[in-house]
Amino acid sequence: MTTPVDRLGAGASLLMMGWLSVVLWLDRAGGDGGLWQQRGLGLLTWGVLAVALARVTPLVRAQTLVVVVFATVVEYVFSPTLHVYAYRFDNVPAFVPPGHGLVYLSAFALGHAAFVRRRLRAAGWAVLVVGGGWAVHGLVLAERPDVLGALWFLCLALFLAFGPSKEVYVGAFVVVSWLELLGTALGTWEWAARDFTGWIAIGNPPSGAAGGYGWFDLAALLLAPALVRLFTRRPSPEPPLASEDVAAR
Repeated sequence: MTTPVDRLGAGASLLMMGWLSVVLWLDRAGGDGGLWQQRGLGLLTWGVLAVALARVTPLVRAQTLVVVVFATVVEYVFSPTLHVYAYRFDNVPAFVPPGHGLVYLSAFALGHAAFVRRRLRAAGWAVLVVGGGWAVHGLVLAERPDVLGALWFLCLALFLAFGPSKEVYVGAFVVVSWLELLGTALGTWEWAARDFTGWIAIGNPPSGAAGGYGWFDLAALLLAPALVRLFTRRPSPEPPLASEDVAAR
């Protein structure tokens, strides 16, 4: 079924990415906003997400909510707990959980835009060429080595080759790369030089961040159909009365 997000395509993606870009700028390092601004931005971002979710099918809605839950757990584990990356107040900002939902919808809308779907094979190759070049640069040329980015790029390549929705992975590369570059440039968050084991070097941002995000997408694409079936299951109709029961009544 075609949804309004499907028809809007890149336009819907740009609107949601635009909102997230504004949020990151308002929460930039050195900005005037504090924790209460973060909380206000969180409420507004939940509102934007609610409007977007009202315009998609139950399946896409379920996929988005899976991403929100999965990504929020990962945020709390890898940011304030393991310190793989840090937000400027050493917390998980209130806009981040709903923001992940908008990231997924942005990737979905962009990847399913008509002009992308008509050129999906070429778009996939473009992602591999650009992402691969970025990963190689992080490994051999960057001042700050980026092993994690290369590992995540390999994940992205596997998702594009074997994953359940190439459209979403193509869209995610554009959306996640843009937001990672913007967020780290503004100082909204910063990646540690190494992971919590001390073994894996990390760029700021990692070059293949979209490959890491692909695990959220994969969880959404695999789990959402079961959730839709669970919550839309209708009770079985009562069996017809036997003739003797009818007579007795």
